[in-house]
Amino acid sequence: MWGLPRDLHPIAWWTWAIGLATAASLTTNPLLLLLIMGSATVVVMARRSGHPYGRSFRLYVLLALITVVMRVVFRLVFGGQEIGHVLLDLPEIPLPSWAAGVRLLGPVTSEALLAGLYDGLRLGAIILCVGAANSLANPKRLLASVPPALYEIGTALVVAVTIFPQLADSARRVRAAQALRGGATKGVGRLRRFLVPVLEDALERSLALAAGMDTRGYGRSGGASPGERRLTGALLLLALTGICVGTYAWLDPTAPRVLALPMLGVGAVVAVLGLVSAGRRVQRTRYRPDPWRTPELVTVGTGLVVAVLGWYVGHTQVVVAYPGVDAMPYLSPLALVVGVLGTAPAVATPVPATALAGREVTA
Repeated sequence: MWGLPRDLHPIAWWTWAIGLATAASLTTNPLLLLLIMGSATVVVMARRSGHPYGRSFRLYVLLALITVVMRVVFRLVFGGQEIGHVLLDLPEIPLPSWAAGVRLLGPVTSEALLAGLYDGLRLGAIILCVGAANSLANPKRLLASVPPALYEIGTALVVAVTIFPQLADSARRVRAAQALRGGATKGVGRLRRFLVPVLEDALERSLALAAGMDTRGYGRSGGASPGERRLTGALLLLALTGICVGTYAWLDPTAPRVLALPMLGVGAVVAVLGLVSAGRRVQRTRYRPDPWRTPELVTVGTGLVVAVLGWYVGHTQVVVAYPGVDAMPYLSPLALVVGVLGTAPAVATPVPATALAGREVTA
C-alpha cells in the first residue's frame, strides 16, 4: 500500500507515457506493440481519476483504431505491388506523367497488408500512450508545474492536450440531455443536433477558463529593468545559436567535432540560465505544491527503463524489433520485459481520491 489515496504528479505520468511511446517508436513487432498498448490500458483502467479528463481514454482508443485501419487502407489503395503472395488482383488505374512513382490500386499482396498493419500498430501505440498520459495527468496541475519562463508555451500545450477531454465530457453531457428530451431526428439532423451543442459547450468552458485565469492574474509579469531584459535576451540568443551550431555539427560528419557535443552542452547550459533569468520576472505563489515521493520516482524510473530497454532491443535484436513480413514475429525475453514492465505503475502508485469518490457515487 502506497499511503493514502492521492493524485500522482502529472510530470511523472507524462514521463512514463513518453517512455512507453519511445519504446513503441523503435519497433514494428506487432506482439511487442500490442503488449505496450495493453500495458498503457491496464494502468489507465487501474489509476484513472474521476475527473472528466479521466474518461477521455476511449477516444484515444478509437483514434488509434482508426489510424491502424487507415494505414492498411492506404497500403491497399496506394501501395499495390506485384512482389509477394497476391491476395486480390485489382486493376491499376493509370496516372498522368507528373504523378510518376505513385501507384493507384494494383495487385494487393499479403506482405503489403502486413507492412501497413505493422506501421499502423506503431502509430496507434504512440497515440494510445499519449492518450494514457492525458487520461492520468491532471492538466491544471501540469500547468502549475511548468517553469515560470515557459508560461505561454505551457498554456498552449495544456489547452492542446485538454481538447479531447473537454469534448468527451461535453459529448457525454449532451448525449444524456438529449436522451432525456427524446426526439426522432435521424441522419444528418441528428448529427447536427449533437455536434453543435458539444462544440458550443466546449467553447464556453474554454472561454470561462481563460476569463478565470485572466481574473486571477495568471502569468502576470513583474517589473524588470532594461539591463535584465537585455541579459535575458542575450542568453536566450546565445543558447539558440549554440544549439543550432551543435546540432548541425552533430549531423555533418565533416564538421569539427569540437563544434558538436561541446557546443550542444554549452547551448543547453546557457538556455537554462536564460530560462532562470526570464522566470524571475513572473511572480506567483503555489498552493499545495505537488510532492515527489516514491510512487513518482517509480513511475518515472519505469518509463526511462522501458525507453532504454526498447532502444537496446531495437539496436541489438533487430530481427525481434523489426520482423519481416514473410516470417512469424516472436518475442525475446528482453522484449517481453519491455512490453510488460510498463504495467508497474498500476500497482506501485496510490489510487486517486477522485476515483474512489466516483466509485462510491456509481455504487
